[in-house]
Amino acid sequence: MGNEELPAQPVDVNTQPGYSDSESNISQMVAVDETDDETTIESAEPEAQSESEEWPTEYEGELYIDMYQTKDNVVVKSTIAGVAAEDLDITIANDMLTIRGERKRVEKIDQGDYFFQECYWGGFSRSVILPVDIDSENIEAELKDGILTIILPKAAKAKTKKIKIKA
Repeated sequence: MGNEELPAQPVDVNTQPGYSDSESNISQMVAVDETDDETTIESAEPEAQSESEEWPTEYEGELYIDMYQTKDNVVVKSTIAGVAAEDLDITIANDMLTIRGERKRVEKIDQGDYFFQECYWGGFSRSVILPVDIDSENIEAELKDGILTIILPKAAKAKTKKIKIKA
């Protein structure tokens, strides 16, 4: 690389391989600035959480998915452990698939009693634009063993058809 200036990039050290913070369990953001052949590291530790503080109610978690295609279908899979089928909402609008749900906390635990609090409880969603036209009348969804599987049949015009050439 030349002498191009690069903006500082935040790095969540909790997601880096090999990182473990078992003693303090504090999230830490590090900004690395590599301009002018110098490296500057800035650390920002969040303020200590109060014992009654919980996940903000306006925050909505993101759902991670796998999406792939077969000859006849687009398949979407996601791990949704701890969510009941009645707490999921799957919609198709035009060419967009939206999955919304809520992982409900079934027991009340005082913040001071936690050793670790890493699981997300609350609402989550994911919207993706579908890469091909689908037959929205024949969509199937199944929740089994914590895995949500949505099968979206491709529309007839989206299916690939091999044309035989007459000689």
